Amino acid sequence: MPNEEDALFGAVDALLEQVAQDPLPPPAERKRLREAAGLSQGQIAKALDARRESVGNWETGRSEPRPPKRAAYARLLDGLATRFPAAPNATAPVHDTAVRETSTDVPASAKARTVSANPAPGAAAQPAEENTRPRPAKTAAAASPPVRAVRPSATSRRPGAKKAAPANTQAGTGTDPRFENGPLAVVDVEDGNVVAYCVDGLVLDVPAKSIPALVDWTLKEAKLGQSKLSGPGKDADPLLVLTEAACERYGLPVALTEEERLAGRLPEGHKVIRQLARAEWKLTKRGFGPWARIYRPAQGSQRACVQLCIPSWHALGTRHWGEAGQLPPAELARLLGTYASRVMTPRGSTAVTGLELMTALHPPTRASEPDADGKRHLERNPGSLGRDPVDPAPCEAPDGHPLLKNLPRFHVRGPAEKLFEEAYDWARPMTDAECTLRYLVGIDVNMAFAAGANGLIVGLGAPTHVKAPVFDAKLPGSWLVDLSHVDLSRVKLGKDKWAELDTSLLPSPFTPKGDRPQEPAWYATPTVAYATELGYDVAPVEAWVRYENGRYLDGWYNRLRDAYLATMADLGVHADLTPADFLTAMDGYQERDPELAIVVSAIKATVKGGLGKLRERPRGEGWRPGEPWRALSRPTWRPDIRAAVISRTRINLHRKIVKHAAFTGQYPIAVLSDCVVYAADGPSPVDFLPYRDGKPLPGGFKLGINPGLVKHEGTQDVLWGEEVRERFNAPELNLARYIKDGTVTDADNGE
Repeated sequence: MPNEEDALFGAVDALLEQVAQDPLPPPAERKRLREAAGLSQGQIAKALDARRESVGNWETGRSEPRPPKRAAYARLLDGLATRFPAAPNATAPVHDTAVRETSTDVPASAKARTVSANPAPGAAAQPAEENTRPRPAKTAAAASPPVRAVRPSATSRRPGAKKAAPANTQAGTGTDPRFENGPLAVVDVEDGNVVAYCVDGLVLDVPAKSIPALVDWTLKEAKLGQSKLSGPGKDADPLLVLTEAACERYGLPVALTEEERLAGRLPEGHKVIRQLARAEWKLTKRGFGPWARIYRPAQGSQRACVQLCIPSWHALGTRHWGEAGQLPPAELARLLGTYASRVMTPRGSTAVTGLELMTALHPPTRASEPDADGKRHLERNPGSLGRDPVDPAPCEAPDGHPLLKNLPRFHVRGPAEKLFEEAYDWARPMTDAECTLRYLVGIDVNMAFAAGANGLIVGLGAPTHVKAPVFDAKLPGSWLVDLSHVDLSRVKLGKDKWAELDTSLLPSPFTPKGDRPQEPAWYATPTVAYATELGYDVAPVEAWVRYENGRYLDGWYNRLRDAYLATMADLGVHADLTPADFLTAMDGYQERDPELAIVVSAIKATVKGGLGKLRERPRGEGWRPGEPWRALSRPTWRPDIRAAVISRTRINLHRKIVKHAAFTGQYPIAVLSDCVVYAADGPSPVDFLPYRDGKPLPGGFKLGINPGLVKHEGTQDVLWGEEVRERFNAPELNLARYIKDGTVTDADNGE
């Protein structure tokens, strides 16, 4: 009998679930109840066997749960309402279902979907899309734009999204009404409908049925883009990131074939490319690849261009973007939106974006003052590199450059013919005293190459050849000079202050391998200036100097520095921490918010990649030595600027090494780029860095997050270092390359 009753009651309950249509609490109340209980959308979705995005839609009013999930969801809300009643004086949520007639392009008959605003900065409620991973408190989260009406084809909703504090910039903050929905959107397919996930949790319905229609919708209705970073510059084009589902919906392959991957694009006859051609849209020379630019020629100052990013085509390489390409759409929009607001809207790889950031901050041209007829004309923007590329000096040109086409075929240029400014790769055997210590401790300079660019005077125009010049430390250029007489056993540390050093334990500051120069060689200005700083006279034989110069990279450095510091602060690492607190904060910072940690990685890659692009080499395309390659047509192809930054970065590091050696008697075991390894009694940098009353050695290494300061790179046993060198029979194996995790493979050493 009981079993029969249970079966009957179960059947009745099923019928009730099918017809249950009692109104659920308002969307804002659903969200409040969940947050009050400390539950995530993912937890509720798992309990109801639903998608997390569906729970977010229920909390914003975009959609309603259907039976049988509706009855279960109602029961959950009833139970939560009993435990967490609303405050007596709480204001009932207001849902704006009327259209605000503030724009003539919104029909009066249009109805906006309900939009629930996110909590204001500092509100107690946690973001609605929080998952079970711990997140740091956001230090200065941006307030969401107010509830607004939009076109029916761009219906919006805001499932409260996790936010990152914006850097001190107006770009991407929603202050420009043309770009109120942010710089970019991740396009996905949800429940059979195409939607666009924007920054701050905004989601737009996308009516477009094809790629040409998607481009039209983006430019006319989506309100995506980013304000220009400089007065004479241009606004950033909107960026659409297409998920695998979106690729399938719009007729694009989810992955490129091997042939397409090698070509970097779809074949010209692909149906999507034909659709674009019929709609009179054009593609740039790189075609329809992982980063495709679709445009029509500008009409006056009006640009019509949309950029596509396709992660499944490896647009977001794992080396710098980690697992970003595998994130859910809302998470990916947050990650890329944070990068866009702090750096700029991505224009391609981090290297491409780093180079484009230089141009965005220093546009090549500007409008002139009105002439006699009141007309303005384009003129060179002061402080920029201009519109036209300039040839490097012969010593600055890399092998294969057209300037060198008359050299014998197999000629190898030596130091007296070629400027060779590169980062350190130096190591030495350990002394007997160092072998008695227990640890090898690596320290790494934060944003070392960015710090090297800060305040650096670089050439803006073409070089001028000078014979027997008088060296000028303020004049950027390349100098042929003999520095073999510079003796580091006695170096000048200040006015009338000298230090005696063991040169066998120090790298030379003048060569990447740390060898003392033996003959005249070409050096960038910072390298020669350091020789004079050490107290030695220099007599250049000749030089290629740039009389038109300036601090071109200052704005670039400031923007990337601010982006880096703001993101690290979001991860709990602040600029004012004591050394001990800083080391503690850095321990495991990436796990606090893996997505923001990816942003940090991308920012650092933007620095190195952008500088590397200044001397971009040929990339296939049938190039032969002596012929020009595509990068040479850019005004930003400037190997002299790259050389100057690397020179200054290496010199900055050597200066700290010398200060440390003079004060402590400790010398580095190995140096690789911006990482230095010392032998020490303890496993921490504080065990060998000289701090007195909490203050570091002036001019030496200082722990901290600011660019130019150092962090802990890794620690290994001295026995590990000796065992690795013995295994490969290499007493000068560079241990800085492996100090982070101690992993050394045979492949690393050519085995």
